[in-house]
Amino acid sequence: MLKGKNILLGVSGGIAAYKMANVASMLVKLGADVHVVMTENATKIITKEPFEVLTKNKVYTDVFAPGTPETNYVPHIALGEAADAILIAPATANIIGKLANGIADDMLSTAVLPASCPIIVAPSMNVHMYENKIVQANIEKLRSFGFIIVEPDEGHLACGYDGKGKLPEEAELVDAVLKAVAKPHDMEGKKVLITAGPTEEALDPIRFITNHSSGKMGYALAEVAAMRGAEVTLVSGPTSIKKPYGIKIIDTVSAEDMYNAVMSEAPAQDIIVMSAAVADYTPVTTADEKIKKSDGDMSIPLKRTKDILKTLGEIRKPEQFICGFSMETENVLENSRAKLVKKNVDMICANSLRTPGAGYKVDTNIVTIISRDGMEELPIMTKHEVSDKIFDAIMKEI
Repeated sequence: MLKGKNILLGVSGGIAAYKMANVASMLVKLGADVHVVMTENATKIITKEPFEVLTKNKVYTDVFAPGTPETNYVPHIALGEAADAILIAPATANIIGKLANGIADDMLSTAVLPASCPIIVAPSMNVHMYENKIVQANIEKLRSFGFIIVEPDEGHLACGYDGKGKLPEEAELVDAVLKAVAKPHDMEGKKVLITAGPTEEALDPIRFITNHSSGKMGYALAEVAAMRGAEVTLVSGPTSIKKPYGIKIIDTVSAEDMYNAVMSEAPAQDIIVMSAAVADYTPVTTADEKIKKSDGDMSIPLKRTKDILKTLGEIRKPEQFICGFSMETENVLENSRAKLVKKNVDMICANSLRTPGAGYKVDTNIVTIISRDGMEELPIMTKHEVSDKIFDAIMKEI
């Protein structure tokens, strides 16, 4: 996803600096050309050598490091100018203060000033330092200048305190880079609502009815929409997937929960993509205590759940674009075309459970995009690639 991108990784002297070797490795595996600049204090926590081995590039710590006069290469200027994105993590109170006030007295603070690319700052420090009004004012100043701030996590800190100030997981830092530069932001300004995963319909406090949906397709759609610049809300059924960075997540359990969440969020959306596998039926009653087995058979009366996609089609605003999903086992195209008309939506993404590579709990999908004007059959792709194709088709329509 980052092939051809030049990423400048700035490492300052927080205790979490050791984690950045893994971030550098992850960025390289995504195809990025990674250059690392470290503060002098950072080198006391982790040496330059791991970064040089992982990135195959020289690590800079000295603003007076020699360049190459014959090519007019001055590192503290060239590194910032060449970057497609800069990630500064961990960002200490010291480097945050320097960046917020234009101070350039070391290699890292100097390399940032010539840059015109997205700059991502991940604060990490003692909770009381983080909560200090001066630090908070500096963070807000950076935000007002267009810097992207990755909020620290809460937890047990290296200093022994518990609170906010922990560097987020490496994957979240990489996600922030992906969101900033992986794709053109052609969906900037669009509000997108996506549903994902299964629903669970309770029989009693222990048992429930559900389906095999993993949520992978919906989460891929949400991640791709965010990478393309959209403001994304993800209404998620129960899944084991890690929550993506920079996306509003609304967790739901039952079909009724998902219906209520979608109806609450839908009026503000430009694009709605319903990829969740919502239960069509739910038990008429839910037992308060565990249903005990008996010698005979048992039947469970079921009732229809509310049809979320159909309701959206009935209450839609004229400017909204609504896309549904259709998982079938037979007559895939015929059933999906009928669904498009019946639900009053703009697009249906149809796939078959019978087709290898297109079922639940896999990382690929085989989709036919059906619109009112025609259809496009896609080959087997990763779910992220399918998501791109779906949003390409949607953006052509709106």
